[in-house]
Amino acid sequence: MTDVSPAAAAPTSFDSANSAHPAAPVLYETHSHTPLCKHSVGMPDEFAEVAVARGLRGYTITCHCPMEDGYHASCRMAQEQFDEYLRLVRKATATWAGRLDVLLGMESDYVPGCEAYIRRLHQRADFHYILGSVHPQVREYKQLYYKGDPFAYQRLYFTHLAEAAETGLYDCLAHPDLVKNEFPSAWNVERALPFICEALDRIAATGIAMEINTSGVNKAISQMNPGPEILREIAQRGIPMVIGADAHKPGRVADRFEEALGHLKDAGFTHIHLFRERKKQAIAIDIALASLRPAAAAVR
Repeated sequence: MTDVSPAAAAPTSFDSANSAHPAAPVLYETHSHTPLCKHSVGMPDEFAEVAVARGLRGYTITCHCPMEDGYHASCRMAQEQFDEYLRLVRKATATWAGRLDVLLGMESDYVPGCEAYIRRLHQRADFHYILGSVHPQVREYKQLYYKGDPFAYQRLYFTHLAEAAETGLYDCLAHPDLVKNEFPSAWNVERALPFICEALDRIAATGIAMEINTSGVNKAISQMNPGPEILREIAQRGIPMVIGADAHKPGRVADRFEEALGHLKDAGFTHIHLFRERKKQAIAIDIALASLRPAAAAVR
């Protein structure tokens, strides 16, 4: 296993009882990319600068994992770049030590049949956080699973999300209603809720977290992923939530975090979570909100 030494240990929870100051940094950007994925701009130091400006405690780098057989090769690091990725994160961790907690993560795809490969990949480094993603917009995924019926495609997507959770390979499921943006005119959340709830029941049984991804407001259906109806169903099942901006450029670090935390409160959540050393940590939403600095000061 490649040695990627973690920074100084962080507490296992962040509540008013163990926060020295209500505005102390507590949040992390938990979903971010590097130029190795071929569709992100900016180096880790640039992302880290914005994270500090936004009042974050840390920043987890989660670039798209390499896949076998050239799967979606145009939007991810190549197999031979994996060690380069580890070096890139290691350098940023060392550079920002004492100022920002920069962690090694990865966004790993789930496609049925990939489990053995993904398990081996995750064993190659000491990751702090693994995001599991089903990417319905990917050409190879569509070729495998889209048969001309958008509603059936939506249903299969949520089935695959549940299967991903049940593998035990991931800490959190990324942007969990992403499929709504593939055929936006065919998206009817009320019609979809019965099979979404079936998937959420399976997901809840695994103990995995799910992500509120703020980048959804920039997609065809301008909503965070997941939207409010699904978020309420997640809350009812007690599934932990992680917040991430899916930042592909420095200026999007912690983008709309305040808005997302408000959505979580509206849905009934009291805490947000993050992962360090693959272990879940809880942060009271009110503490998280108080810790953030205005986005205007961080834009670049």
